[in-house]
This record gives sequence, C-alpha cells and structure tokens, in this order.
Amino acid sequence: MATQENIVEKHMSINITVSRGNNLQGKQVNNFRSFLQVEVDRVVLGTSDKKPFDPEEQCVVYDFTCSFHCSSDTQALSDIAHKPIILMVTEVLSEEKRAEEKTTVLGQAVVDLLPLLQGQCSFSLKVPLNPLTSSLAKESSHGFNLKQPTLDVCVSVLDPVLSESERSSCSLLKVSVETAFSVPESWMLPSGPAPSPCSYTAALEVPLTAEKDQVLVFCEGQLKPGGQREENSRQKKRPHQSLLVPENHFLPGAFFQAEPIEQEDGELTGLEDREFRNEAETTKKRVSWDTEMCCLLDRGGTTRLQQMISESRLWPVEIMRLLTPFEKAIETKQVRQLTEGNPEIPFHGVAFVDMGQLLYPGVSRIRGAYSIQPFSEAELLNKANRSVSVLKEYVKDAAIQAKARASSATGSPKGKSGRNMDARISKELTKKIRTSAADSGTDGQNQTELRVNIEGNMYLEARTYIIIEIALEKPLVPKTSPEELAQRVKALIPPRPPLPAGPSRAERAVMDFHRQVGNVVSHVSDQYKELFGASSRTHLEDCSQEQMMVQLMAMLNVSGRYFTFKEQMKPAVVRIVRDKLQRTEPISDPQELQAFVSKLYVYLVDEMHVALNKIYSEDIDDDSPDEIHLNSSQLRHFAKEAQLTGDYQQAAQYCQELVVRHPSEPSHMFECGSLYMLTGDYMKAKECFHAAVSIQQAHQPSLMMCGVLAVMFEHYKEAQTFLERATNIDPHSVVAWTLLGLVHERKNEHILAESACLEAKRQLRAKEAKNEIQKEEEKTDKQEEGKTATPAHQGSTANQNSEFVDQVSEMHKEPSAQSIGSRSAPTKLSSTIYTETVQFLLQNNALQMAEHALSQELLCSDDGHSVSYLVHLAQLQMLKADYSSAAVNLKQALIHKDQDADVWALNGHCHYLRGEPHVAQHSYKQSLCLPQQPSDSHLVLLRLGSIYLQQEKFEQAKVVYLQACEQSPSCLTWLGLGIACYRLEELCVAEDAFIQANRLNTQNAEVWAYLSLISLRTGKPKEAEHFYKCAVRFNLQKDSLLKELNELKDHLRFSHLASCFARCSQAGV
Repeated sequence: MATQENIVEKHMSINITVSRGNNLQGKQVNNFRSFLQVEVDRVVLGTSDKKPFDPEEQCVVYDFTCSFHCSSDTQALSDIAHKPIILMVTEVLSEEKRAEEKTTVLGQAVVDLLPLLQGQCSFSLKVPLNPLTSSLAKESSHGFNLKQPTLDVCVSVLDPVLSESERSSCSLLKVSVETAFSVPESWMLPSGPAPSPCSYTAALEVPLTAEKDQVLVFCEGQLKPGGQREENSRQKKRPHQSLLVPENHFLPGAFFQAEPIEQEDGELTGLEDREFRNEAETTKKRVSWDTEMCCLLDRGGTTRLQQMISESRLWPVEIMRLLTPFEKAIETKQVRQLTEGNPEIPFHGVAFVDMGQLLYPGVSRIRGAYSIQPFSEAELLNKANRSVSVLKEYVKDAAIQAKARASSATGSPKGKSGRNMDARISKELTKKIRTSAADSGTDGQNQTELRVNIEGNMYLEARTYIIIEIALEKPLVPKTSPEELAQRVKALIPPRPPLPAGPSRAERAVMDFHRQVGNVVSHVSDQYKELFGASSRTHLEDCSQEQMMVQLMAMLNVSGRYFTFKEQMKPAVVRIVRDKLQRTEPISDPQELQAFVSKLYVYLVDEMHVALNKIYSEDIDDDSPDEIHLNSSQLRHFAKEAQLTGDYQQAAQYCQELVVRHPSEPSHMFECGSLYMLTGDYMKAKECFHAAVSIQQAHQPSLMMCGVLAVMFEHYKEAQTFLERATNIDPHSVVAWTLLGLVHERKNEHILAESACLEAKRQLRAKEAKNEIQKEEEKTDKQEEGKTATPAHQGSTANQNSEFVDQVSEMHKEPSAQSIGSRSAPTKLSSTIYTETVQFLLQNNALQMAEHALSQELLCSDDGHSVSYLVHLAQLQMLKADYSSAAVNLKQALIHKDQDADVWALNGHCHYLRGEPHVAQHSYKQSLCLPQQPSDSHLVLLRLGSIYLQQEKFEQAKVVYLQACEQSPSCLTWLGLGIACYRLEELCVAEDAFIQANRLNTQNAEVWAYLSLISLRTGKPKEAEHFYKCAVRFNLQKDSLLKELNELKDHLRFSHLASCFARCSQAGV
C-alpha cells in the first residue's frame, strides 16, 4: 500500500498512433512507398506496413498504432520527462524477389511525453519530420515541394498518469546547463571540419523520492571559439542528442532569456566582475551545452530536496573533459583506468550552486554564474557535506557496464543491453554513494587528497565559470496569498464596525426645509424691525396684532420680499415631495391631487412649527464669538511641538482631540500610539496601533508597528503576519521588508531572513536608481533653461568662445553614455536597508527594535561607523537620556559631515538638554546659516530663542521668535515673542502676542501670568486679578514668574497707599 509520499505503483500502457505523413517526398516520384518505425529509449516499439503515397491528398496514410508498457514509479516517470518518442520514416527504393530491399531514411520526428505528466490523458500534434543531415535538407529545398514534412501523431493513455492528489504533490524539476566561459587556454579547437576529439560533461545529483536519487548528466558540451556573444534568445536543447538528428536537438518553445548581471542569483555579479565577464563572454573560448533536463519529484522527493537544501545550501555540479567522446572513452583502453578503485578524472572541476534561494517564499527558479574550481573531496565535504564524487561514480559504473557488454554473449537482441541503462546506473550509483559515505574515514581518501589536481587548477588560472539554471514547477515554500494574509490580520484585529451613516435623502430634504424656514424667519424679523422699530410697544397699544400683521404683509408684498421668499422655498418643497413623500409622477385625477395637496400642506405646517421651535428654543447655547477652532493641521503641529518639548500630557490631549474629530482616520490613532511608545506605555501604544488597523485594515505604518510590538512581546507568529501583510500592501517598502527580515532572524530562520533582506536591497537599489534619473532630468532641464535664457546680444561672445563650447560639449558626451548605463542601478548604494528602517523606528520611538537594527547596520557596514550610523545612534542615546554618549557620536559625525543642517541641529538639541546653552547656541546658529534649513527648524528656533531669553539678549530673542511665528505659529512662539517684547518694555506688542498665544492655547499658565503682569502695569487691576487666578488654576510652575507677580502687586499696592497718604496730607493742609 502506498504511503502519502509515494506514487501508487502500477503498470500503464502508452499508445502512440501515427495517422498520416504530410508533404513527404522521396526519390521515387511515381512509386513512392515508405514505412514508419517507432522507438523509445533505443527500444523499437513497432514498424508499420509499407504504405504508398496518395498524390491527391499529398500524404501517406499510415494508421499505425503501437504501445509500450511503463511502470508508474517515480524513476520511470522521470525518464518519461526527458526521453522522447522517436519516429523514423524510411523510403523503400526497390522490391525484388529473393533479394534484399533497398531503403533510405527520409527523416526523423520527435514527440515529448511531458504533457502526460502535466495531467493530459491524450494529446495530438503535428510534428516536423527532419532529414538526417543538413545536406538532405538543402537538396529537398531545391525541389518543387517547399512545405515542411510533418507527421500527425496522437499519444494517449487510458487513465491519467498521475492522479489529482499525486499531481498536486509532485513537482517537475528542470536543470539547464548553458555555457562555461573563460575555459583553460590549453583546450584547443579542432582544425577544419573534423569533429572535436574531446567530450565535455557536467553532472549533478538530485533527489527523486524520499530514498532514491538521480544523476543528471550533460555530456554533449561543444567547445566554441570566442569573438562574439552567445545569442540571447537561443533555443534550449534536448538531452540524449546522439540519438537525434541535428534539427531535433531543440526543445520546441523553450528559449534562454537574457537578464542583467545584477539580477542573477549566482556569483560574479559585483561591479568589479562585470568587466571580466564582458570580456570572457565576448572574446574567450567557451564550452556550450544549452541543454535542459527534466525529472519528476514526488512528495517525498520534494520534501527531501527542501530538507537537503536546509542542511547544505551548496550543491556540487561536477565538470570533466575526456580526450575522446564519452561513449568511446568507456569502450577503449580508458576502461581500465576508469574502473580503478579511485579513478582520476581528467580536468575534474566542481562548481557549487547556492540552492538556498529556492527556499525563499514563492521562488521557483534560480539562474546565475558559478565559478569552477579544482575538485577536492575535502572541499566537497566541507562545503556541500558530501564525501563522494558523483561524476567519478557515474563514469566508473558506465565503464563497468561497457566492459560487461563487451564480454557478454552475442545472442541478446539489439538494444536490449542498453535499455534503461541510465536508470540502472542511477540506482547503483545511489547505493555506491551511500556505501562509500559510510567508509569515508578510510586511508584511501587521505591518499586521494594528497594528489594534486594539476588540470583542475587551470580552472582557477582561467577564472572559468559556468551558467546554470534550476527551475521547479512549484516553489518549495509557497508564498502566502494577499487574501490569506488579509484574513489572518482580520482574525487578529477585527475591523471596526462602520460608523452610522449620514442622513438619508428624505432627512436631508426635511433639514433643508428647516433651514429655509429659518432664513425666512430671519428676513421677516428684519422687516418687522424696519417697519415698527423701537416703537413696537406703542403700536401694540394703538392697533391690534392682526392690524400689525396686515401692515407687515403689505410691506412684504410692496417690497417684493414675499415673492422672493416663495421662490426660495420652492426647491425645498419640491425635495420634500420627491424624497420624503416619494411622489415623482404627475397626478391626473383632480380629487387625488386635492387630497395630496391637503396632505402636503398639513405636513409642511407641522415641519414649520418644528423649525420655529428649534429657532426660538432657549436650550441651544450659542458658541462664543471669541472661540478659535483649530484645524487638524494646527492640532498635529501643536501635538508634535508638545511632544518635542516634553509636554506629553498636552500632546496626548491634542492627539485625542484629533481622534475625536476624525474617527475614521487611522493616522491620528497611529500618532497616539507613537506618543505612548515614547512614554513607555506599550500596552496603550498597542491598543492605538490595533485601533488604527481596525479602522483601516491596509494601513501599512500601523501594521509595521503592530509587528514591532509583537516582537517586543515575543509573539513572533503575529509579527510575521503583520509584516508580511505590510510588504504585500506596499511591495516597494524597504522598511517593511527589512523588519520582516529582522523578525525571521529572531526566529533563527536565516534563509527567510536573507530572502527578505535581499528584497529590501533590491527595492532600495531601484529607489536610488529612480532618484538618480530624476536628478539627471532636473539637471538637464536646468541646463536647457539656461541655454534658452541666454541674451541675443551675447551672440558675438558665443562665437568668440566657440572652441571652448566645443570642448565642453565633448566633455559631456562621454558621461552621458555612462549615465544611461548607470540608470539601471547606482554604482554604490548611498545607504543601507537598515538606515531607513532605523529612521522609521526612531520616529515612532521603538527603541528596542531600533537598537537591534543599528547593530545590523554596523555589521553590514564596510567602512566602519558611517555618518548615518553615528547620527542614528546619537538619536537613540538621546531618547534614552544618555546625552554624554550622544555628544561624542555627534562630534565624530560633524567631522565627516559639517555641512548638514540636521546634524548641527541634533548636536544643538543634545547640548541644550545637557544644560550647555553656549554650545547649543553655536550649533543652532550654524544649522540656520546653512543653505538647506534643518528639518526641525521650528524646535531649533524655539530653543535658540529660549537661550537668548536666558542670556537676556531680548532683541535677538525677538528676531528669532518673530521668524518662528512667521514660519509655524504656535502658542509657544507667540509666548516667546511676547516675553521678549515685554522685557523690552514694548507692552502693546507684548500684549498682542500674549493674546494670540492665549487664543491658540487657553490652558497655558505662563501666558495668563504675563497677561496679568501687563494688566497690572497698564492699570487694569480687575483683569490682572482674573488672569492671575487663571494662571494659578492651570498650575503655574515657574517660581520666578510667581515671585515677579507678587512683587509687582506689592509695589503697586504700596504705591497706591502712598498716593492716598499724599492726598490726605494735602487735604489736611
């Protein structure tokens, strides 16, 4: 009984039917007869009868069917994947009695059985019939029939080769060996048209099942001269080319696709290698295989492949060169040498292919260039964890097979000894490898290691490399679909129910009617005041209310306002009829119309009363006319300002107000979470980030911070889900990919971490290339604008300097070509993937993860401590209140980057917080003097102004705060300006500044205190007392200001008493 991993073993019959041959042309035109022969793997399946040519249909009707039985074990099915059906068409030249027939082969056709492994039970196709040699093809082209000869073939099986479950668990593995470049110079090309006396072979071993392996051997390599590149879209070749005519070597529809070196997965992709590769692939000799082999892996084989790659990423691909073709070499005197205990392979080299990238999520193909080095069993064991040479064992077994065929009896049928030779060799090779691996500690290995591979060392001298492609039908590690990731996030953070919908169309119609009633009431009230004015009570005594109503209506009619009111009310009434009463069709029945009008009148009167009650209700409080409504941008600015100045409670209030105003905006909740991260309240931060995701499931910054917090709480599975979803939402996000890589690293999933970091580097490289292109375009636009702006009267000067212009243009021609090449990728990345990640983490106060990312940035840096590393480390240390260490790092950063305004500003903040105002003042002034202003210029101006106030440089403080008020006004900027003006005795200006500050923030105690001071000095004691109480209510903390207030009060009180005593003494006199 089959296990879950194995394919159910059964025997099946594969039927091949050849119905007809089209456009066939033989040597005998009048009596053209031919027959068909079918073979698979050198075994003849059958031969058809001799059939005549039908001149009317221009075809030969064969109607020939044959079949062969095939086991459905994985080895047999893998052979089907790369061993085709060969069809030979032969012409009968003469048929004489008692004499042998003379025949000639017209051509050969090939049918691949791969569609049977892809789920098809039958397929039909028209295959070309190709002549044995190219000379026959040229001869046939001179005839009248220029059409390609073809055969109509149908291949079928009774039941599918693989069931649905087997099909889903199996995978096709395709290995393509392309070309070995820069081969040793000692490899000589044959002179003239003679075939090459050498054979070039490459081999590697792959698992088929949980227990069986298969050796893929590519032995049709051809030595070619240099001088030109290989064609980009050249066609791939079949294996076993010795059985096929030249035109049938190629796989239909399979081509090599050229790709840039920087997108390859192998070695030699650096900038320093490109010049060498360009020379090698253009001018030097090479060995070309261009062959693809396919094999079938069952579930056990796929699992084992994944496990083997996890244990050892490097897989050996061995290369050798024999002085005679491989088939002849194993049948000649070399048999004795190859059947020795440890045969020496000529020009034995090995390339180690990094298969680890096949364990990246969603990756099913790798292709790259891999350096060939001398074969060494010690190196094989060290790098690939293998102790036996696959190529040695294969050559040894092939030689034994050849020797056995030569010494065996001569009675076996033709081709029987060669049947399934590759399968037997593969099985025996597997046993030998395992046996040899068990005995790898013997002295024979040590003796072999002492031998010097002189021929193999030539690969190192020539820097030979080989291009290999390995592709799987399905990735070993499937990539999670966006829908599944969305469902996982939804399960972790359910979306918030939608907010109640706004008013319906009917409700809006009623509300609009109420507004129109209010407008009419307002205008009627104005008309009433104009008509009766202040004497309304006198009129009430002289005439009744009805008479006043008559006068008012008359005045409304005379002035035309009554008609205007009716026109204004019409649209509102129409919407009431259409949306509320749902009447859109005209009413033809008079009675029905009268009933509807009565109903409408009653409804409108009722709604009018509702509107009037709302207007004259005493429960509605009017907003204070002096109240200032801050917009969202102001609130965000004030929240950020309060956070930077350390007033976290005020910052939280602003953030919460934003959330209340905009409950459907996730960014405000995200900012609240960042604030709580700064204060260390991680549970509240988690609630905020989760709330942001519940508002908008695709809010990427919140998803990333949810992942960061999940890592902090060691919930790695949740963190992976959040970050994978973030990369799915924005695949170009460097930060998301880097964070995902850090999570995999925490989980010791090194291959997945490498995959995420490589994708982050790829996105960073693309981003910087795009930025370079934009810079070049802007530079070009500026140059063109400069040319067009040249005045016409300078034409003579331009003529005089024509030689100089020519020289400049020549200087710009060459860099333009280089710049085009550099657009594909920058020569060197200006930053690492951790630079942007650390910046994101520091902005959102994720200190623990930022510290880990900084350590990775330090490890991947080639130049030691970069400026970005020093700056980010200083920011982290400042957030941890380690100002001394931050000052040291910033000092070192300024040595390398003294023209960066942000670094100077950060240095100023550091010394400001350390209590060193003089150093901070110098840094702030330096940052503001540079052409590019610092990104946090608002905070720079605030702190520089406060330093000037401390130093009693009020004029300079006034200038700085005035600049801050112009750029980004806030309560603190107006407060600083007011203080500077107050100290300069500019009380009117100071009062205006304090009033502006109070309008932006009514809870600032210091503003109330200064307003109290100004009121005291301007003789407004009642207002001063009110302002003082407000300052105390909002918890005025500045003792010096309280002392100044009390002293001024006492001084004014004593002054008042002194003036009273003076008046009294004067009165007594």
